[in-house]
Amino acid sequence: MAGAIANDQPVDVAIVGGGIIGLVLALGLIKRRVKVKVYEQARSFREIGAGVAFTANAIRCMHMLEPGIVDALKAVATSNGDSKNPNDWLQWVDGYNQHGEDPNDEKVLFKLYAGYKGFEGCHRAHFLDELVKIVPDGVVEFRKRLDTLFIGCDGIKSRVREILLGKENPASYPYYSHKVAYRGLIPMDKAVDALGDYKARNQHMHMGPGAHVLHFPVAGHTLMNVVAFVTDPHDWCDNEKMTAPATRVEVEEAFAKWGPTVRAITNLLPDELDKWAIFDTFDHPAPTYARGQICIAGDAAHASSPHHGAGAGIGVEDALCLGTLVEMAVSSLQVKGASKVQVLSMAFDTFNAVRRERSQWLVNSSRSICEVYEWANPKTGKDPEKCLEEIKWRSHKIWYFDINGMLGDAAEGYERRLKTNEG
Repeated sequence: MAGAIANDQPVDVAIVGGGIIGLVLALGLIKRRVKVKVYEQARSFREIGAGVAFTANAIRCMHMLEPGIVDALKAVATSNGDSKNPNDWLQWVDGYNQHGEDPNDEKVLFKLYAGYKGFEGCHRAHFLDELVKIVPDGVVEFRKRLDTLFIGCDGIKSRVREILLGKENPASYPYYSHKVAYRGLIPMDKAVDALGDYKARNQHMHMGPGAHVLHFPVAGHTLMNVVAFVTDPHDWCDNEKMTAPATRVEVEEAFAKWGPTVRAITNLLPDELDKWAIFDTFDHPAPTYARGQICIAGDAAHASSPHHGAGAGIGVEDALCLGTLVEMAVSSLQVKGASKVQVLSMAFDTFNAVRRERSQWLVNSSRSICEVYEWANPKTGKDPEKCLEEIKWRSHKIWYFDINGMLGDAAEGYERRLKTNEG
């Protein structure tokens, strides 16, 4: 076959981006004996944001990629409630209409069962640090930025997406969702003093008009992660920089009319902090995730707003799908003598076909679920039963995804493309 590569020539896969998804994918490929190089333009590893949580399904994907990834997560993960008897129920409360001063007076609107240890939070940087420990020496190169590459896991401001889709394509860039997030990590002792032990150590989503507040424990219950989301009708000041200086007073003013529990949470924030502009790919979704030898995954492909708390988990699904397809491509190279360019292009094309619909659904659903939290969804309004039903079906679509079905679709799609190429 013209252009065929000798069977003993290794397949070198380049990954651009040394964040969580880039390293998870790299570890999965290494486990499958694929030679990998990770290129990170920063001087060191870094993760944007603070708290992150993974569902049981996402953790299963990690295990299928490389069991060591799960060990890395468990080293820093914090269970909801008591670690010896975790609270597996997520809960939504009325953060706006609270009439008493006691945090326990905040009305519980509804709860949703997430499965055994179905919600485990951690600090992004702590998880990344644990992943770094199990990446072999020589795999990562810092301060490198490539224009010719294979897999882009370089996040929401992806240079690889721009190369793939073109500088003039609006889908090459994320856009402002007109939401800002004020993030903080509160020492748990201070959180317990203000909120009580149960409320501080368990996940709560505080619902209300035009805004919402989420908190959950991280770092072995030594910290309470807080994110306060506020609607912003204005344009963001700088599309190149997604954070801006803010003050606690600014947050307190945004929630001045809310109940005393939410006001107590905002009072725990530091005097000075950053506010994070929430950008996503909702306005202009990528029409493809792959072209030839270029592929994008995770936030580089489908950056979502964080309201489902599932962006990282969907990225892990991407990594499992890609790892499986690249492994199949290597096998094709060894057995059938196809060219490296051909098999990787078919693997990436299959990834695009299998993953694009679900991942872009998440981007859309995350916007919709935010409206539910903020009583702005016309179908649900403030009705707790209607809100629960909307949250339930959307959450279950994320939590109970058919992983084996995805891998079956990937294998079938790749084999079909391979046979077509041979014909």
